Amino acid sequence: MRASNDLQSPTSEMVLLTPASETAPTVPIDSSNVATVSNGAVGGQREGSTESNNSAVRMKKQLGLLEGVAIILGIIFGSGIFISPKGVIREVEAVGTSLIIWILCGLLSMIGALCYAELGTAIPKSGGDYAYILEAYGSLPAFLYLWDAMMIFVPTTNAIMGLTFASYVLQPFFDNECSIPEGALQLLAAVTICFLTYLNSCYMKITTKMQNIIMFTKIAALVLIIIVGVVWMCFGHVQNFEQPFENTQTDPGKLSVAFYSGIFSYAGWNYLNFMTEELRDPYKNLPRAIYISLPLVTAIYVLANMAYLAVLSPAEMIASDAIAVSFGNRVLGLWSFIIPIMVAISAFGGLSVHIMTSSRMCFVGARNGHMPAILSNISVKQFTPVPSLVFLCILSIIMLVVSDVYVLITYSSIVESFFIMLSVSAVLYFRYTRPDMERPIKVSLWIPAIFVVICAFLVVVPVYVAPYEVGMGVLITVIGVPFYYVGVVWKDKPKVLQSVIDHITYACQKMFMSAKEEKYE
Repeated sequence: MRASNDLQSPTSEMVLLTPASETAPTVPIDSSNVATVSNGAVGGQREGSTESNNSAVRMKKQLGLLEGVAIILGIIFGSGIFISPKGVIREVEAVGTSLIIWILCGLLSMIGALCYAELGTAIPKSGGDYAYILEAYGSLPAFLYLWDAMMIFVPTTNAIMGLTFASYVLQPFFDNECSIPEGALQLLAAVTICFLTYLNSCYMKITTKMQNIIMFTKIAALVLIIIVGVVWMCFGHVQNFEQPFENTQTDPGKLSVAFYSGIFSYAGWNYLNFMTEELRDPYKNLPRAIYISLPLVTAIYVLANMAYLAVLSPAEMIASDAIAVSFGNRVLGLWSFIIPIMVAISAFGGLSVHIMTSSRMCFVGARNGHMPAILSNISVKQFTPVPSLVFLCILSIIMLVVSDVYVLITYSSIVESFFIMLSVSAVLYFRYTRPDMERPIKVSLWIPAIFVVICAFLVVVPVYVAPYEVGMGVLITVIGVPFYYVGVVWKDKPKVLQSVIDHITYACQKMFMSAKEEKYE
């Protein structure tokens, strides 16, 4: 199976993770079952032939360069840089080596982002990694990536970001000696996820403006940390840098884990590719957003870690559960309350961006027949993938009550790295199989080659360091294979079963006032 811009629901789809067939009632929407859309677009039918493309039931191109930068920075500048950049220093045990790894991780992310700039302009489809794997390697690898993403990557990340936000909001109401009740954390996280899902479903313009504001707030918070750290060093507090490479770890396993921690903090530079079809002038704005964001992120991350290490010793960083808060308590005095507020805002903004972008991957997967058909529908009023947003919201809330949510994301992180490597290898694959493919941006071959080699190292070494976690990640992925064959490959489903699927799809279409995406004319 290959992706296509104007693909609609395929002829037969999945049970459990499968859409209804093309014979399903896609949306016989009329005035008796749903409200009529003011522009006349109802269930894919329009009143008159002079309607512009803007009236069609499809995603609208409403993201510019600023919104693109805000999406990338919103994901990367989540709460991680404020809470847990200790993963690198814990493994290498030396200040100098730690900073070098942060720089190298930034460079590696920039190399990967350049490859995604080529892929995103050569294959201008939403869905990011899923779309590129589907185009290059076919249906099964793409489905398995989508399986891991929808079942583990996305909902667990949403749950963790929601819990982080809830923790920083509720902490001021409890004494330092008292722990926040788990139920309160889960309830506030669930309310936050539901609210942001609603906002992304019904008020897309408000959401993007909010994300622009939060982006500048995050940058301001990190710049504040950097300035305070520089001032601290100017007063002669440089003892942590006197022997920067003392006790450096040289074990390949520990170095690879340190790289993983650094790369995880940079994660998100590929998320704008999930929304390529909603980006105005993607051939210009997609690469420009990447070129602006990644150097900025790398510079800020390295300088922020220098500031942390100037104020806190490596041992203090490793012992801290929230490094930015420990930093603020040490040097900001009465103004230290600013840091928890900034962390909460960052987690809130990061969660909003993640909900928005990941829903597009779910939508595109359903459009290509790898998820239930209803998830490929779009609201006929808001022109947003409301069914996909609601579906991921439900999965995220389920993950909130799973006690080992952090373990699940650990199991899958190495598998996710493998799929990212597979996506970038598509650049090399297309150069060989489609040399005449139109490429508005064309990177030198050494760039994807280096990225693939480094990723291969980072995927293989953990097999030696953490074989159990790798095995569980592979197991979770392999479990998706029977779902693929039952849902996607098996076409002739029993009529009774297909009828049930069709009626569930139809009921959901009426509930969400949604329709199948119209083709571009």
